[in-house]
Amino acid sequence: MREFIIEADGGSRGNPGPAGYGAVVIDAATGQTLAEVAEYIGVATNNVAEYRGLVAGLRAAHELDPAATVHVRMDSKLVIEQMSGRWKIKHPDMKPLAFEAARVFPAPQVTYEWIPREQNKHADRLANEAMDAGKRGEQWSAASSTAELEAADARAARAAKAAPEPTAGGAVKAEADVRAAQSVASAGTGWGPADMGAPATFVLLRHGETPLTPQKRFSGSGGTDPSLSDVGREQAERAGAALARRGTIQAVVASPLTRTRETAGIVAAHLGLDVSIDDGLRETDFGAWEGLTFGEVRERHPDDLTAWLTDPEARPTGGGESFAATATRIAATRDKLVAAYAGRTVLLVTHVTPIKTFVRLALGAPPESLFRMELSAASLSAIAYYADGNASVRLVNDTSHLRD
Repeated sequence: MREFIIEADGGSRGNPGPAGYGAVVIDAATGQTLAEVAEYIGVATNNVAEYRGLVAGLRAAHELDPAATVHVRMDSKLVIEQMSGRWKIKHPDMKPLAFEAARVFPAPQVTYEWIPREQNKHADRLANEAMDAGKRGEQWSAASSTAELEAADARAARAAKAAPEPTAGGAVKAEADVRAAQSVASAGTGWGPADMGAPATFVLLRHGETPLTPQKRFSGSGGTDPSLSDVGREQAERAGAALARRGTIQAVVASPLTRTRETAGIVAAHLGLDVSIDDGLRETDFGAWEGLTFGEVRERHPDDLTAWLTDPEARPTGGGESFAATATRIAATRDKLVAAYAGRTVLLVTHVTPIKTFVRLALGAPPESLFRMELSAASLSAIAYYADGNASVRLVNDTSHLRD
């Protein structure tokens, strides 16, 4: 079953006065905008406009998938509390609108959440565009909307502001890092053409637990290639069930290692899909550290470990793979898969270091950021890749599907 997020808003310039609403439907798994709706409704109150936005958002989601579950987010405390059943609906103008909203989906499929106004800017912008169009004697048109573009520009501006300065030591960066940084830097002056088509979206699933996982032992591509434990298989089942409910995955690609192939097979059975194997998604080779804990490595190979923690070109003892080499491999794999799955959503079943590297490259972050990310077994992350070369990190380390 698919999961949608609806963000809706309405406004009135006079209360009552010229009014309009806006709503956006978002894919809960990837963060992708699926639909925008807005309309100038003439003279009305803020509350009426907000309810009209809710109804329009629910209808847009229903057209996409009437069986989907829906989570509504609005900054109107009145609408959220009334639709949740916690407040009585007394005003005669509100009752028919609330009834209309309740009829779109069966009640068990819809949940409601109040959010601060600053978190509802996309829908607010759509509502203002509709009111601006009404002032000109026109109706709002999706072709002229800038709400999604402004939201993207805001995300890019925040990313550019947060991007760290290069270190004095000049850490070695792969060509892909340079390109990602240039994309973020240029995003502040525009986001390219309004219609870049649907992005290639990678939903990144770390494999389930193996016997080595809870012991926090190095387990790369050069070790014993362990299978999933019973816990790991249960985690894979839960991930598969959650992804099947969302209904957005169109292909599954996995690392060639046993634990990822097993995880991918379990998930793919839920999705009714086949599994493709890509060697580029394999875990880093940790050399002589395979099977050891961090403490054991620090005791046996202290100098090599120190170098590995400070220099992305450093390799684990015994000829393992450096983080710089891993980044080059992942960047090449990313580019190949983005081209192969343009406009589609694909599940990549892989490992800790590859997933962290995908995220790092998308953010244009330095190599040391790998040590600042938590990535649990069977967790989900998501990144969208657009035609202009920009990437948008949508999700990192989501484990909600693993909880009872």
